[in-house]
Amino acid sequence: MATFAAQDVFSSLAPARVWQHFSRLCAIPRASKAEAALRQNLLDWAQVHGLPATVDAAGNLIIRKPATPGREHLPGVILQAHLDMVCQKNADTQHDFAVDPIRPVLRDGWLVAEGTTLGADNGIGVALMLAALENAELVHGPLEALFTVDEEAGMGGARGLEPGLLQGSLMLNLDTEEWGEFYLGCAGGLDVNVARSGLPEGVPLGWQGCRIELDGLRGGHSGVNIHEERGNAIKLLVRVLRELEEKFPLRLASLLGGTARNALPREAVAVVALPPGTQAAVEACLKEIETVLRQELRGVDDGLCLSLVAGEVVELLAPAEQAVWLASLHAAPHGVRRMSRALPGVVETSNNLGMVDVQPAGGSCNFMLRSLQDSGSLALAAEIESLFALSGTSTEQSGYYPGWTPNPASPLLALCQQVYRREFAAESSVQVIHAGLECGIIGGKYPGLDIVSFGPTIRGAHAPGEAVEVVAVERCWHLLQAILAAVDVKEKA
Repeated sequence: MATFAAQDVFSSLAPARVWQHFSRLCAIPRASKAEAALRQNLLDWAQVHGLPATVDAAGNLIIRKPATPGREHLPGVILQAHLDMVCQKNADTQHDFAVDPIRPVLRDGWLVAEGTTLGADNGIGVALMLAALENAELVHGPLEALFTVDEEAGMGGARGLEPGLLQGSLMLNLDTEEWGEFYLGCAGGLDVNVARSGLPEGVPLGWQGCRIELDGLRGGHSGVNIHEERGNAIKLLVRVLRELEEKFPLRLASLLGGTARNALPREAVAVVALPPGTQAAVEACLKEIETVLRQELRGVDDGLCLSLVAGEVVELLAPAEQAVWLASLHAAPHGVRRMSRALPGVVETSNNLGMVDVQPAGGSCNFMLRSLQDSGSLALAAEIESLFALSGTSTEQSGYYPGWTPNPASPLLALCQQVYRREFAAESSVQVIHAGLECGIIGGKYPGLDIVSFGPTIRGAHAPGEAVEVVAVERCWHLLQAILAAVDVKEKA
């Protein structure tokens, strides 16, 4: 098993079995589409423990554990989580997600990754499943553990899962982030990808190259945090450039922002060319704009920072291309489009302008849309496509995935609530999440599968500084064991 010096942080944490497995995940890089090393590690681990394991055509790993003697006739339970993690880091953090381990620290009862994502989403779910497979004292019926791949980059593993591979009739998804809540539904969604080519132009004689950097935002999960009105670095920097254009003959060389489609952009940078002698005035204007933006985002994104630094410029966008990109991105929607009327407090439809890369020879950007209603995301996608069509810019829809329709009459939900009440002397709540879960896709391939999702409290998923509450992980482990032991002899219709 891969290890690293930061292992000491786990030594005092309970339950030890779960945290030992999470430390394994921290030591093995596992970006989306690069889960092979971790999958092989878990295959080897399953073989050592005498557990039958298979890898399907999509790259998903399935490990099975026979029922506790005398419980072979009980309904089979599928445990499900995804192997990959969102790889995000601050610009000043030295970390290579392809080779470097995650190095968490313990702070005030939370396990935190400073400067990078932690991978508690969905590494804690994976660790809980491995602990269940390993624990010989666990009481359960037939058990299957489904470790999917490529969830964060488009749910490729769930999409490629073949019908007929899984045998269980109940499924516990371990990929939600608020302890004490059972999730029974989620949004579906799709992406709109935008691309446009251009012809570079030279830099006017004597003009100076500069970098305008906007950073210090919190970022976050584009589904979980979208309603909190956190700043979007791309949208804000485009606004800044538009304001500067009104006062200075600014020319754009590049615009780069965001690094993941499902994360709120925290940082963006524009390389520009300025006429001689204007740099000081531009810098003063940026300070004024920074003050305005900080006031607008007060209490939400207090760390916003705008800066002007030297930068090299070789080529520029043609003026017409600069106008198209800045006007289109300025007008493009981002954030909550509609709140649900049926589910008070739940976002129904939203959109994240998550990534942009504009260069003199052409550019691209990505919008990730989510909705509890397929018609909502499709209508918003058409609106975005119409906007870019005005300038002849090409768009395409991709990555559609269905939502997970709630079933309030779920027998598994009733069981989970009963066990929670008994074990914790408190009532749980039932939620529908705006983030995407694999449950809808898997349920579509296995009609009749009864699914419930739960997990520990995680803060800042998809952003540097991601943290998981230690005591909530211990409670999840206790709850998981109790639910598996409580599955009744008779499977309710």
